[in-house]
Amino acid sequence: MKISPLDIQQQQFKGKLFGGLNPDDVDSFLQAVAQEMEHLNRENTIFREQTQKMAAETDVLTQRERELRETLLAAQRITEEMKINAQKEADLIIAEAEVRAEKILADAENTLVLLKNDIQELRRQKIQFESSFRALLESHGKMLSIHE
Repeated sequence: MKISPLDIQQQQFKGKLFGGLNPDDVDSFLQAVAQEMEHLNRENTIFREQTQKMAAETDVLTQRERELRETLLAAQRITEEMKINAQKEADLIIAEAEVRAEKILADAENTLVLLKNDIQELRRQKIQFESSFRALLESHGKMLSIHE
């Protein structure tokens, strides 16, 4: 039986012949109030335990949320560092490629100069050979014309 504050305020006990209260009614009412109070105390204890449990779970969830935020921030920092490192590495690779390209170009230009010099030398040798050969032919032609 649930007892409300209104029930307690409105409770009427039957009087006895000499103006007193009926002890059985008072005892019965007090027993009902005691049972209700015991029930309320148990409920209160259960609610307190549930509140403590929920508070502990809230603390755990709050800690997890904090850890997740920290992990997310760490991941973002690592991602940024990786981007920066990748950009630096790409810049380094490009710089190395440019240096190699310049070296290849310089080597090609040097080779071109050498080949041009070789061609000039071969042309000079050709002209010299042709002159020497003509001179030889003329000399042999004169020798043949003298012998005839």
